[in-house]
Amino acid sequence: MEDTSESRPQVPPRQGVLHLKYTAGWRRIVSNFSPSWFSTTMGTGMAGILFYLIPFQHAVLYYIAIAFFALNALLFITVLGISILRYALYPEIWKLMIQDPVNSLFLATCPMGFATLIELWVFICVPHWGDWAKTTAWTLWIVDAVAAATVTVSLSFILISQNSAISLERITALQLLPIAATIVASGVGAEIADIQPNSRHAMGTVIVSYVLWGMSTPMAMTILVIYYQRLAVHKLPSRETIVSCFLPLGPLGFGGFSILYLGKVARRLLGESNAIDPIAGHMAYVLGLFVSLLMWSFGLIWLVFALATIYHRFPFPFNMGWWGFTFPLGVYAASTILLGKELDLMFFKVGGTILSGAMVFLWLVVATRTAHGAWHGVLFDAPCLEHLKEKIDDSQDEATNDDA
Repeated sequence: MEDTSESRPQVPPRQGVLHLKYTAGWRRIVSNFSPSWFSTTMGTGMAGILFYLIPFQHAVLYYIAIAFFALNALLFITVLGISILRYALYPEIWKLMIQDPVNSLFLATCPMGFATLIELWVFICVPHWGDWAKTTAWTLWIVDAVAAATVTVSLSFILISQNSAISLERITALQLLPIAATIVASGVGAEIADIQPNSRHAMGTVIVSYVLWGMSTPMAMTILVIYYQRLAVHKLPSRETIVSCFLPLGPLGFGGFSILYLGKVARRLLGESNAIDPIAGHMAYVLGLFVSLLMWSFGLIWLVFALATIYHRFPFPFNMGWWGFTFPLGVYAASTILLGKELDLMFFKVGGTILSGAMVFLWLVVATRTAHGAWHGVLFDAPCLEHLKEKIDDSQDEATNDDA
């Protein structure tokens, strides 16, 4: 019998090798470790911050804040380490991820998670360790501010420069993530300026923080208009992305917190300086107070929309997007607490405490389900790998056709 094996196309066994490269053992976890895992550090850090900020303080709350600080530091180091390993082992995933219109947005969660660590450092370490801790906080904030501004500008430009068009129906509140990173850096900058022993460094930090706030807050308002139009035309998002309805509270909450805290610090610094009329500091504080109150009020209606949406769509599947419950609600609670402190109104103090309690409860629920899902491996699923598989299949088809 004639051997016809040479006449048949030979398909190289590379597809199976590549499949094992991404799915064998620990490689599956690393290759599927998407940037959304940084959202765990955002929520955990925000929980620790709220334990420190709650106006009705107790020594126990302070020690819980320290515990959350330690947990968040360990969590951030772990997530960052696995992320670096992912792109070191699989550099081809970076290009696919950065071009993904949804997955790439979660890169902004890295500087925001880092910002919560800086803020807890300011609250917990600086009072005990003095000037070197202040210098460390300032240095870390500079790194975070550069990273946040880079993420805001680069991801926004990538979004508008891609050849593939995104329909209005696919727009979600996730578009706010790159913008929120710079707003968070602005608010943390205000707290860094407040502890700076050098008045010139403090004033420079305040000015940069105002610039960061001006770069991001108007952009966030623009996206909120587009997002509302999307809701009005195409109605509520899918059940898989429904938790994103809480995300508008992020830029509104921390934007209000930032502008009020910046005004508070500017009033003190300009009162001690002869460079500018001290009345400018008082104006910055008063304007910051009113803008913060307006942003809190705007956030209130989005909070009502979010609660109504969750009630209307419940139940919905658990995924990493559930961390969208925690950080936005947490920063809105922080803004409420700061308003209560500056206005000396019990309504805001009690309201901020209630929101903080709700956020911590949600953190417990989401963290428990995340730990369960991670243990069983069901949460390690990066959508961008599907595009990589398609490219591998296409390359194999081309090889087969060439051999034929």
